[in-house]
Amino acid sequence: LYALLSALSGVPLKQNLAVTGSVNQKGEIQAIGGVNEKVEGFFDVCKAKGLTGDQGVLVPLANKENLMLREDVVEAVREGRFHIYFIRHVDEGIEVLTGVPAGERGPDGSFPEETIHGRVAARLKEMAAKLRAEKGEKGSEQRGKADGNAAD
Repeated sequence: LYALLSALSGVPLKQNLAVTGSVNQKGEIQAIGGVNEKVEGFFDVCKAKGLTGDQGVLVPLANKENLMLREDVVEAVREGRFHIYFIRHVDEGIEVLTGVPAGERGPDGSFPEETIHGRVAARLKEMAAKLRAEKGEKGSEQRGKADGNAAD
């Protein structure tokens, strides 16, 4: 989902963060199994490559009480060398992953242009207009053929 939002908005995702969790149709992040192993596994990869202080993992808030991490991971988090972001909603995650606000609908139902959702909405609108235009061209070509007026 984050990759789709990134592609449609044109805003790149940070490559120093891992994501785990599942999402429901309302965008709510749901608990997952194996959270300790997943966090520690990504930490180990980052540590092997060299901790930079900007690496981390996005974890469902619902899993916070299940965390029982190794002491080296806890120490790195405490020292700011590794980060764990607890999220409840896709919007929180996209903001962490891009540094751009997700955006909230205004009274008219639209999103602010500079937000992720605003950019996605604009891109989808652009794609829909292009498809309608292409469909209109094909429709007029087909009507022309049916009328016997189609050009070679």
